[in-house]
Amino acid sequence: MISCLDTLTFKKVLLSLVATLLVSCATYVEKTSEAMGAFRNGQFDRAEALFADKERIGSTFLSGAEAGLVCLTAGDFEGAIEYLTAAAAFSEEAEDASLVDPESLVESLASWTLSEGTTDYMGEGYERVMVHACLGLAYLAQGKVDDLLVEVRRSNDLLAAEESLYETEYQAGGFAHFLSALGYELRGEYDEAYIDYQAMNDKGVGKELVGPMLVRLSQAMRRSEDINRFVDEFGQPEPIPQGAAKIILLAGVGLGPMKHETRLDVPTGDGIFSWAVPSFSRQQNFDTSLEISTDDLAASSVIVEDVNGVATKNLDDRIAMLSVKSAVRGALKVKLTRELEKKHGSVGFLAGQLFSMATERADLRSWLTLPSTWQAARLYPQPGITTIRLRAVGGESIELGTFDLAPGETIFVLARNLGPRLHAHVLGGSQVDLSTPEPMVAPNPSSEQ
Repeated sequence: MISCLDTLTFKKVLLSLVATLLVSCATYVEKTSEAMGAFRNGQFDRAEALFADKERIGSTFLSGAEAGLVCLTAGDFEGAIEYLTAAAAFSEEAEDASLVDPESLVESLASWTLSEGTTDYMGEGYERVMVHACLGLAYLAQGKVDDLLVEVRRSNDLLAAEESLYETEYQAGGFAHFLSALGYELRGEYDEAYIDYQAMNDKGVGKELVGPMLVRLSQAMRRSEDINRFVDEFGQPEPIPQGAAKIILLAGVGLGPMKHETRLDVPTGDGIFSWAVPSFSRQQNFDTSLEISTDDLAASSVIVEDVNGVATKNLDDRIAMLSVKSAVRGALKVKLTRELEKKHGSVGFLAGQLFSMATERADLRSWLTLPSTWQAARLYPQPGITTIRLRAVGGESIELGTFDLAPGETIFVLARNLGPRLHAHVLGGSQVDLSTPEPMVAPNPSSEQ
C-alpha cells in the first residue's frame, strides 16, 4: 500500500503529464498556422515577425529558414541572408561531420530519446541542402557572385553526402546547379557553367531549359564529342539574335509538403504500446507554370527542382530507422508502465499510460515556406524599350514595368507564386516611365513673323 505522500506526488505527476499531453498535441503546423496564413496572404512583415520568434517556433533552424524565405519572397535580400545564415550556422556542425563521414549522420539521427520532437531540429537533409541554395539566390540578388558560388558548392556537397549515406540518387540539386551555372555565366566562365548544365542533364532536371544551353555551349567551345550527342537529344535551338539582352526568371511555385503523423496505440496487458512516425502530404497548392513575356517574346517556366518529390524520397530513406526507434521506445515505455504498476498500483499504471501516450509523438517539424517546385525560364529580347510581364498559367498576371534593354545585359526576375497570387522583383535593367507625357515646347517668339 502506498503512502499518502506517494499518492499526492503521483497525482501531481498525473496532472503534469496531462498538461504535457495537451501541449504536445499542438503540432508544428498548428503552431505556425498564423504565420503561414500571413505568408500566403502577402503580409510578409507579419509573417517574418512570427517566424522569427524562436520561442513560438521552437526551432532555431526552422525559425531562420522560414523567416529567411519570407524575406526572400518580400525582396528583403539582406534580411534573407541574415536569417538563412543563422539557420545554416545552427546545423553547421552536423553538416561538417557529414561531409567528412556521411555515416556520422546516422549517429545524430539515432539518438534514442523520449521522442524525435524532443531533440534539436537541425533540418532534414534536403532542407539543409536547400538553405544554402536559397542563400545563393539571395546573394545573386545582391550581385555577389562569389558568395553565390560558395553557397551552391556547399549545397551540392551536402546533397552528395545524403546520396552517399542512403546509397541512392535524388533527382535533386537542379536549382543549385542552375544558380551555379548562372554565376559562372556572369563571370564569363562558360566552361564551368557547362559542367553545371551537364550535371542537370545527368540528373534529368530542367532538360527543356538546359538542352539548348548544352548545344550552344558545346558548339561555342568546339566540343565535337558532345555536339552531335546533344543535337540528337535536343535538336538545334533557335539562334540568339546578335546583341540580344537576356531575361532570366527564377521562381518558387506553390508550397512544399507538410508532415502528418501515422500513429498506432495498442492496448496490452502491461499497458499501451504507442508507435508513431511521420509521413509527408502535399499542401493545398496552386501548382502551375509561369509565363514571362516581353512585347514580342514569351517563354514558359521549366521545373528545375521538385521539392515535394525530393522531400518525400528523403523521408522514405529514413523511415525504417524512425520506425524501429519508435518501436523500441514503445516497448521500453510498456516495461516502465509495468514497473510503475508493481510499485504504485493503479496510480502508477495510469502514470505510465499517460507518459507513453504523451511522449511518443512523430516529429512533424518541416520547412513549410519552401515552394512545391523551383522553376526557371529564359528570354532573349532585342535591345530597346519593352514591357516585361509575368503570368501564372490559370492565375494572376502582373506587369513588371517597362525597361530600356541594353545590348547584352542580363536581367533577373525573382518570383514566388502563392495560391493565385504572384510576387516578383526585377533585378537590373533601366526602367522607364511612359506614363509621364513629354513636356510641351513653347514656340520661339522670334520665329513668329
